[in-house]
Amino acid sequence: MVTVQSQPLLYEHIYTDPMNADFAARGWPPVYSASTSSRIIIVGQAPGRIAQETHVPWNDASGRLLRQWLGVSDEQFYDPDLFALIPMDFYYPGKGAHGDLPPRKEFAEKWHPKLLAHMPEVRLTILVGAYAQKYYLAHQAGEKLNGDGGAFCALFARVFSAGTPLAANCSLASA
Repeated sequence: MVTVQSQPLLYEHIYTDPMNADFAARGWPPVYSASTSSRIIIVGQAPGRIAQETHVPWNDASGRLLRQWLGVSDEQFYDPDLFALIPMDFYYPGKGAHGDLPPRKEFAEKWHPKLLAHMPEVRLTILVGAYAQKYYLAHQAGEKLNGDGGAFCALFARVFSAGTPLAANCSLASA
């Protein structure tokens, strides 16, 4: 059984935020992991049903594939001093007609900058999936990517964008 830290960075602030009151009323804790010592951030979509039920981020088939792809053990992946696991929303958004519903747009806008401000040791951010890529590549790069390319190189040195592990695995299997 995989376990994560009991109180990630800013946990009480996030849990008691009025924007999360409906989830708190259900007894759902925010599902993420972060520390002031985290060196690598993995930004994904939002916890799936299994992750929400177990309170462990990436605790599903896509998480196993991601850990395999990264070449890290469960112990390394769930060590908050190595990896911060910060989805675009820290709560399972529910089931839609064609998969899970999207994460709430305002969640990352409110909480990611606050978390990142307390994480000075971060050296790499890995964006997994379209929601994370769209948010970070559009918001973080913005107009900075125009010009001589120096800003692009600086951004690329800190951010790596990847498709979802499950989708990547499926596309390799059909090749």
